Amino acid sequence: MSEPFFGPQPYYYPSRFQQESMMGEFDAIRPYDDAEVPAVLARLLSDPAFLDILTHFRFPRMAGAFGWLLKPLIARRLRKEFAGVSCVSTLQDKVEYYVDHTIERATDGVTYTGVEQFKSGSAYLFLANHRDIVMDPAFVNYAVYHAGLPTPRIAIGDNLLQKPFVSDMMRLNKSFIVHRSISGRREKLAAYQLLSAYISHSIRTDCTSIWIAQAEGRAKDGDDRTDSAILKMFHMSRKDEPFGAVIQSLNLSPVSISYEYDPCDQAKARELYIRATSGSYTKAPGEDDLSIAQGITGYKGRVHINFAAPITAHFEDTKQLAAEVDRQILGGYRLFPAHYLAYAQWDQADAQLQVPKAAELFPAEELAKAQAEWQRRLDACPAEHRPYLVLQYAMPVRNQYRVKAGLAL
Repeated sequence: MSEPFFGPQPYYYPSRFQQESMMGEFDAIRPYDDAEVPAVLARLLSDPAFLDILTHFRFPRMAGAFGWLLKPLIARRLRKEFAGVSCVSTLQDKVEYYVDHTIERATDGVTYTGVEQFKSGSAYLFLANHRDIVMDPAFVNYAVYHAGLPTPRIAIGDNLLQKPFVSDMMRLNKSFIVHRSISGRREKLAAYQLLSAYISHSIRTDCTSIWIAQAEGRAKDGDDRTDSAILKMFHMSRKDEPFGAVIQSLNLSPVSISYEYDPCDQAKARELYIRATSGSYTKAPGEDDLSIAQGITGYKGRVHINFAAPITAHFEDTKQLAAEVDRQILGGYRLFPAHYLAYAQWDQADAQLQVPKAAELFPAEELAKAQAEWQRRLDACPAEHRPYLVLQYAMPVRNQYRVKAGLAL
């Protein structure tokens, strides 16, 4: 987020974003409500692009030659299955079966801690580290849902909603839109103020929790840090109140999402290498779609989600609060054997930190399995990309042990 521009502005015609905003205070960004569910579901289940994606996902080998036959069958089955769905909560109950099935296929188990401290009838601002486009909020939803609590609304960038069916699908599942593709500074300010107001309204008026990443974009190098601009945005719609009081009213709860293995680690290593050697990186068309698919279906090993307690201390500014959120997220991160194996290979390991060897922390059988998988990943990675693969897994070790030692990050 760039600094907003304040000052006198000439008259201008409203943009498409602003026209949408005028339809209702939050209509341009909010999730669909219960009354909209049947019509959006019908539209979604008639969308050729959506059915094509489902067909390729369910029948990857047959979709090309027999897609014309399979798509109508899939559409008919889904219409029958979702015929009685008339509200968001019922839809999420239906979808949860598929989410659980996907998690079972792509992980070695999901664990979570801290969710028991949250109370039904209260709303929270879950501020989480960001590694995977879709699965980060999906795992938070998984933990909250299985704890018997209402799922949060999910912040998603409009850069990921290029296809109409994706927007429909995400907004049906309690996602709201973060307008990132706006270029004008004046329009950015309007978008962030609307976003700020919506988050505050959701928590304080609707009593519905929010999930949002601690920074724009995934931490591809494994270095999870809170962007102060995100914290500043939370305050933008309530400028007449002290920053610390606004944050306290939002029940901000840092969340640490830990993957044993990142399905997109090879692609991230490639991007980091290209950035380091050429100075920039341009995404290919459809690259986000591939990342989403790989993130959902790729092997993740074990996954752990830690929910820290809501921050109750009074912070005067975003810098102080960001440091505390970082301390909570990095301290709550679960380190797996692969992280320690990578740290032992890392040429930037911090000599002043007392980091134990993996063999000192994990049973021999668990460590042997991890060593085999880690070596497989190294072997699959081009030699010039490997330092950036190691970096992704080593950085969380460095960060957590610096937090434990009380050192600056």
